[in-house]
Amino acid sequence: MSGMALAAADITGLVLAGGRGSRMGGVDKGLQLFNGIPLAQHALQRLRPQVGTVALNANRNLASYEGFGAAVWPDTLPDYAGPLAGFLTGLAHCRTDWLLTVPCDTPLFPADLASRLAQAAAAQDAEIALVSAPEVQPDGRRTLRPQPVFALLRRTLQESLLAFTQGGGRKVGEWTARHRSVLVPFDQAGDDPAAFSNANTLAELHALQQQRG
Repeated sequence: MSGMALAAADITGLVLAGGRGSRMGGVDKGLQLFNGIPLAQHALQRLRPQVGTVALNANRNLASYEGFGAAVWPDTLPDYAGPLAGFLTGLAHCRTDWLLTVPCDTPLFPADLASRLAQAAAAQDAEIALVSAPEVQPDGRRTLRPQPVFALLRRTLQESLLAFTQGGGRKVGEWTARHRSVLVPFDQAGDDPAAFSNANTLAELHALQQQRG
């Protein structure tokens, strides 16, 4: 596989909208509006041209999510087990060799996200490609930080992830460290420094909308 191109048709894109929304006061984060469109629908629209097929991971308000025109896959693990539950659900359902996950709360992610992760995975013969994005520190310095919920995963990792989660594992980084992973920097010339700004709270969502709406 090393050096071989990875086609968009080989990738299933999954928008993760299965969390509790606890930092948003318990509201369903994926249904909150950004520029008049629910966040999860916004993410789907950005993801759809980049991959072969798209789906949503959600655990409540399923009828609302089904209205966005993509398959909806609830967690296969109980009790809102976090991003890894979404990963596992996607790997269990996807019919392509690769799964690309994106969170529903980061509406400005790049239009070339899938192609850059795929290129890096193929070049490095990796099982996982993860985003590394710029973050401004309190002293004003900009450093790269992994964004592991933006993950391109080989479908063959399903058994490994199932064993990890059944053993009580919940940390994304702890699991990805067990596999051949590549970090892909998104701080190149022309990259939007706010591309990976996420809205964990309603205040952050409103601020992001005012900034980029």
